[in-house]
Amino acid sequence: MKIKWNSKYTTISAYVVITFTVCLLVLGLGAKAKTIAEVLGKFVDVIMPVIWGFAIAYLLNPFMKAVERGAKKLLEKKKPHPKLCRGIAVAAAVIFGLAVITAVIMIIVPQVIRSLMSIFSSFPAYMNTIYDWVNKTLAEKPEALDFINSQLETIQAKVIEAINGFVPKLGDIIVKLKDSAFNIIGGIGDFVIGFIVAVYFLVDKEHFAAQAKKLTAAIFPKRAYESILRVSARTNKQVVNFLSGKIIDSVIIGFICFIAMTIMKLEYAVLISTIVGITNIIPFFGPFIGAVPSALLLLVSEPDQCLPFIIMVVALQQFDGNILGPQILGDSTGLSPFWIMFAIFVGGGLFGFPGMVLGVPLFAVIYELSSDLVAYLLEKKNMSPETQDYYPVPSDEPVKEKKEIRFFGRVIDPSRKKHSAENQSSDTPPENNEQSE
Repeated sequence: MKIKWNSKYTTISAYVVITFTVCLLVLGLGAKAKTIAEVLGKFVDVIMPVIWGFAIAYLLNPFMKAVERGAKKLLEKKKPHPKLCRGIAVAAAVIFGLAVITAVIMIIVPQVIRSLMSIFSSFPAYMNTIYDWVNKTLAEKPEALDFINSQLETIQAKVIEAINGFVPKLGDIIVKLKDSAFNIIGGIGDFVIGFIVAVYFLVDKEHFAAQAKKLTAAIFPKRAYESILRVSARTNKQVVNFLSGKIIDSVIIGFICFIAMTIMKLEYAVLISTIVGITNIIPFFGPFIGAVPSALLLLVSEPDQCLPFIIMVVALQQFDGNILGPQILGDSTGLSPFWIMFAIFVGGGLFGFPGMVLGVPLFAVIYELSSDLVAYLLEKKNMSPETQDYYPVPSDEPVKEKKEIRFFGRVIDPSRKKHSAENQSSDTPPENNEQSE
């Protein structure tokens, strides 16, 4: 007996089976989420030296390229020496990276540790200083003075209670530190091996890039492969320009903060300058994130220095935001403050501090690609891609020339349909034109 298949119901059945299979797969992955996470965690631990190597090579690559360009100008006047120039550039980049790490470990870290130990040991004296400052400032306002003193007594009692609870647990903490010491040593070993891996990445980076392109071309169709290359190049350019510029900007701001605090004779200049410089890498919110704990630290230790520090930080951030930052970074992201905040919130919520730093340049790429897609879809409908044309009230400003529209790197002509319509009208028979006249 021959079965009569109905194409309509066969299609519906196929969709039902596929949907049911996908649901079962999702449920199975959810039930085994812990096991999958453990397997992925072990895999990441195994390849951590490679991850460190790629990250170090990525950060050192701009410096290496600059040295290599200079070496080529000096050594390749008569005969090219590509391997020699590359070797000199890689060696200079590695020495530069090691010098930065050594400076941080030998100069900044001891000062920071010394400042933290001084804070912990002088906490009772800081509390007495706060009491004296509050009593002196609010001597003529007894109600406010009583309220603040009661709050300070509560804070002091909580801190003493925490210290008393911390002492019995000191043995457990030492045991945990002993167990985690192997992890710390392993992390340092991964970093050292990563530095060695970075040398291989830098020496033969063109070969690795070619292998990645070859694999992408083998997996994806040609148009998708070309689009992936364009998006990758755009992302790389955005991230490199942003990171290199932001790191230089933050180092300069940290040095200026240290010099200003030294001249003003403020306490904990090295610690606070380090905090301000590191947090300044975070766009938009970085200055506030670094200034708030630093101001609180000075308020606890030396209350009279808190206000001058706040004034200095505000002036420093104005200088950075209006003069230094635009000179170094320019308009590297092209995002409005709202989208910068959005990128920081999302990136920080998903990946912590690295997400807050990298979220802005990566979101800038996503925003730019989305804008290209919207312009492409509007062009297909023969509509304007300019945002100003969609305001409810027309602007009185002169109309700007329309920008070149690109969709995944391809130039789109918004007047294409207009020209085609004019060509069609010009191809109409003469007798029709005479009748219309």
